[in-house]
Amino acid sequence: MAALQEKKSCSQRMEEFQRYCWNPDTGQLLGRTLARWVLISLYYVAFYVVMTGLFALCIYSLMCTLDPYTPDYQDQLKSPGVTLRPDVYEDKDLDISYNVSDNRTWTDLVHSLHNFLAGYSPEAQENNINCTSEKVFTQESFRAPNHTKFSCKFTTDMLQNCSGLVDPNFGFEGGKPCFIIKMNRIVRFLPSNKTAPRVDCAYLGQHKDIEPLQVEYYPPNGTFSLHYFPYYGKKAQPHYSNPLVAAKLLNVPSNTEVGIVCKVLAEHVTFDNPHDPFEGKVEFKLKIQK
Repeated sequence: MAALQEKKSCSQRMEEFQRYCWNPDTGQLLGRTLARWVLISLYYVAFYVVMTGLFALCIYSLMCTLDPYTPDYQDQLKSPGVTLRPDVYEDKDLDISYNVSDNRTWTDLVHSLHNFLAGYSPEAQENNINCTSEKVFTQESFRAPNHTKFSCKFTTDMLQNCSGLVDPNFGFEGGKPCFIIKMNRIVRFLPSNKTAPRVDCAYLGQHKDIEPLQVEYYPPNGTFSLHYFPYYGKKAQPHYSNPLVAAKLLNVPSNTEVGIVCKVLAEHVTFDNPHDPFEGKVEFKLKIQK
């Protein structure tokens, strides 16, 4: 018992540790001989090489099943979402209020539109082509440079009075503001086969006592030309730009908050989904003070 309870000195402990690290009598390093260290190292090298190979094979098999030009999972996108510019999104509501006589209340809105339309300048669209056909622009092959597909130009001048070129203030100063409607992209989506989709803006139901909303649309009739469809994805069409429709509201009552809805009317576009308020339409509140 006395021997078991005998405490080792610090020098003894250090000597034992040194012999564990290197034992000159048996030639062991950290408890193993050089041959055993070589064998165990070779085992782990072979093990991780096999595991890495199996992982790489799995990734390669997965990548072979993917189409780099078409997303695999877009089954929930039956109809595109619709967005509004100027961008004043807060949570789920679009609430726009400004005072005609106070330019500080609408300058940011105008700047937002100019910044957004900068991507539609002639310089930004120089890699796209002029399209005149009003038919669906189907492209089965990659005939554009760098193994891509052609994209049609959409320039700001197509929005005419709402382009920011004729009126840099987009009508906000005169109480007849312009709003820009854009459909989100869905790969290979066709809104219609023969008739171009168009935008229709109106007051929401609670404003039946007000004179019907008068709107000027640009391009004429508020249509998205069919030659912008289908969209083939960012890799196939790296320079693609969404077509736009501008709506100039002409008779919004002053000092009254009104609800407005702009719908995209097309054969394959729905706007009655209760779970997605921006599918096929956009609703917003507008108050113009004078």
